[in-house]
Amino acid sequence: MAKIVSVLLLALLVISMLANTVMAANGKHHHYAKKYGPGSLKPSQCLPQCTRRCSKTQYHKPCMFFCQKCCNKCLCVPPGTYGNKAVCPCYNNWKTKEGGPKCP
Repeated sequence: MAKIVSVLLLALLVISMLANTVMAANGKHHHYAKKYGPGSLKPSQCLPQCTRRCSKTQYHKPCMFFCQKCCNKCLCVPPGTYGNKAVCPCYNNWKTKEGGPKCP
């Protein structure tokens, strides 16, 4: 009986830790969504946000061109210099004719 109780307590502890991890991850995503989500920028803010986004690429000129094109359409630029596109669905889902990502 003691063995069953200890296994149940351990399972409850693991479930509690997982729930906290999921809640923390969701809270972080919502923070990004407020600051970087769809429509979070004005067209005049695209140049500085794209400068930040393209700052670490060796293909700076094409990155800036496509980032500004995407920003002017979507009015958002994802956080960081790479990835994080999920916070801006328009930016993430705009594809080239070949089906690749349009926005850097």
